[in-house]
Amino acid sequence: MQKKQFIVLVAICIGFVTVSLGQHKRYAIKNGIGILGGITQFDIATDNFVTKSGSGFIGGLTATVDIPHKWYTVSYGMQLSENSIEISGRQTAGIATEEMLEYKLMTVQVAFLFHAKILKDNLTIDFGPQLQYNGELELKDDKQKEYFVNGYDALLAEDISTISQFNANGVIGASAGIGNFKLRAMYSYGFTNILNKLNSQDITTTPSSKKFKGNQNMLAFALMITF
Repeated sequence: MQKKQFIVLVAICIGFVTVSLGQHKRYAIKNGIGILGGITQFDIATDNFVTKSGSGFIGGLTATVDIPHKWYTVSYGMQLSENSIEISGRQTAGIATEEMLEYKLMTVQVAFLFHAKILKDNLTIDFGPQLQYNGELELKDDKQKEYFVNGYDALLAEDISTISQFNANGVIGASAGIGNFKLRAMYSYGFTNILNKLNSQDITTTPSSKKFKGNQNMLAFALMITF
């Protein structure tokens, strides 16, 4: 009997709170869905290789929650990108020539961002954490698989393909626009070692004995349309 009374009491309390909140609206929360697309510039900061940043493209979806009485807006979303990077290499083991090995990297990123309102919703400063899943470093030209990475005696271009696929990034940027159209610039930096998986592989790294370590960085410029 006491159990039934307790259940009835909880139900009444929940109903009372729900009705009270529904009748006592202090502000309206605005939700929006947006699509974005743009270009990227990608690189890996590392002492193991000589790299050159490459361009790519990005696209994604974002959901925004605007709370008018707060100084910030929040959003969460997912974006996909195809990036490129070049690493210094050579065609043969014994000849000290330089040829850029061209790789591409597919990424899927999920982010939760805060947007500090500078000029209401027309200009915001954006920042927050980002989780990333990426594929392997894939050579654009299969003929370069047997090329050698500069800085090593016998490290092949295909040997460094299997990088770490789960990474955590930090994002900072800005968004500006009027109405449903905004331009967004985002810079993401990898807090995790994207080359760490190479350390567990049986690959030839002479004459160097240092471990593989690298932090990705990506700059993106995108147009966002909200509905």
